[in-house]
Amino acid sequence: MKVLILGGYGSFGGRLARLLLLDGDQVWIAGRHPEKAKAFAARHGGIPLGLDRTKSLTPICGIDPDMIVDAAGPFQTYGEDPYRVVRFCIERGIHYLDLSDDANFTAGIGKLDRRAEQAGIVALSGVSSVPAISSAAVEALASGFTGIQLINMAILPGNRAPRGRSVMASILSQAGEPMEVWRGGRWRQARGWSQAKTVTLDKGIRRRASLIGAPDILLFPDRFKAQSVIFRAGLELSVMQRGLEILSWLRGRRFLPGLTCFLTFLHWFAKILEPLGTDRGGMVVEVTGESADGFEKRSWQLLAETGDGPFIPAIPVLAIIRNLKDIKRGARPCLAELPLQRYEDAMSGLAVETRISSKPCPPVFQQILGEKWRALPKTVQRSHCVQDIAHFSGRCEVTRGTGWIARFAAGLFGFPGPGNNIPLTVTKTRTIKGEIWERNFGRRIFRSFITPSKPGHCRERFRVFTFELALTVQDNALYFPVRRGWFLGMPLPAIFLPRSDAREYETDEAFRFDVALYAPFGAGLIVRYEGSVSPEYSSASFSSPLRS
Repeated sequence: MKVLILGGYGSFGGRLARLLLLDGDQVWIAGRHPEKAKAFAARHGGIPLGLDRTKSLTPICGIDPDMIVDAAGPFQTYGEDPYRVVRFCIERGIHYLDLSDDANFTAGIGKLDRRAEQAGIVALSGVSSVPAISSAAVEALASGFTGIQLINMAILPGNRAPRGRSVMASILSQAGEPMEVWRGGRWRQARGWSQAKTVTLDKGIRRRASLIGAPDILLFPDRFKAQSVIFRAGLELSVMQRGLEILSWLRGRRFLPGLTCFLTFLHWFAKILEPLGTDRGGMVVEVTGESADGFEKRSWQLLAETGDGPFIPAIPVLAIIRNLKDIKRGARPCLAELPLQRYEDAMSGLAVETRISSKPCPPVFQQILGEKWRALPKTVQRSHCVQDIAHFSGRCEVTRGTGWIARFAAGLFGFPGPGNNIPLTVTKTRTIKGEIWERNFGRRIFRSFITPSKPGHCRERFRVFTFELALTVQDNALYFPVRRGWFLGMPLPAIFLPRSDAREYETDEAFRFDVALYAPFGAGLIVRYEGSVSPEYSSASFSSPLRS
């Protein structure tokens, strides 16, 4: 096949060119700097071509390629006419692929679908690690699930992997800037390169990774009907990872201008540190869902050794070209266009290992209750099936005690005031240790932190107080009686403990709750709230505010 690569001598374009040349394709190495194209062709082969994608594209007509691959980027900087090259390909019957990692660019190519289909060509965006490989991994992992609660992904390059300016520009353009992330069935605002988490790969690789934008965040909620989609990236050297986290924090509070103004310096700094660290990198895709056997977390891992990691973003193009006859004509993001195995087949010859693993991932309250979990009504179970974030909404009635102890306790804990038909939203967030519950009664919010303790028990912390609850299941209801308590970590005598008459139950297939808290010493009611909530998750609002 005759393939022209825009940015064919760059970090990823150059590796793609080498892979295609080894595969026997005829390759043109195109870019704005003819001398770089000639130098690359002299070392690796291919035909050099000086071509600026922002200017006239007519030199391409003399070549008449079967395929154009845009490996230049950064795609978020393509200006007012970002699909100029795509339209050129459609008009001339040339297949088109790109390595875009920009969510809006990748999603937006779909508006050219009908024209590309009529022209009989394939025009795919995001033919790279994400979303091409990541979506194929999700498709494979999700097989047999009745629903997907969480898709969690991370890319962890080795420090010796070359970093082109366009790649660094893409990262810096997001760090510290607002981004939308699909969590718990709704779009929530976050900050680029924040919310760091340690990610573990095989062979003892543990690295911090932070939130970053990717096409997956925008495209996967609708494609896979997932309740949450999270994407992170991490740098191997702590000084670079944490340094970028600090810059992101400063930018997020507008103490710094946009971080791309530091591109030249940070690119130079990264070059200085390039000999440090290793050439080992990896990628992980995790899908948590529900099957007939309960909740399960399935994971696909890729580990690249000896510096072969930078070849991975080019692998999907190689696989698509090899299997072009199986690809539907039209223009769209590259989502699970091929089975995962075909991408893995295209990695043969590289120092790359992949594996799939799975493990049970029961909800926190199922872990606490054990076999008693099965005795709960379905709606009560559903209210506790939290794998990332879950939102519930409904109405309730609140009664407050009148004594000074009740008023003091209500003020201390932030309990709501009395009223009927009060709007209530509950947000439950799963953490490494347990769950965070946030209850919003109109505009009155109070939070608690729940962690498992011994079997059948959990601990709930309200500010400086912690209480141990002995969860019991009786008469198709879940009860939360208080058994022990602590103030600032110091045990409370039994006479100082509040009494909790709290239960969750089902009526007419609806989840209901009735929570009454009584002050110690028989001082009477502190607060009682009772009502009903239902899950807010809906697949009808996948469109991100930032997409438009």
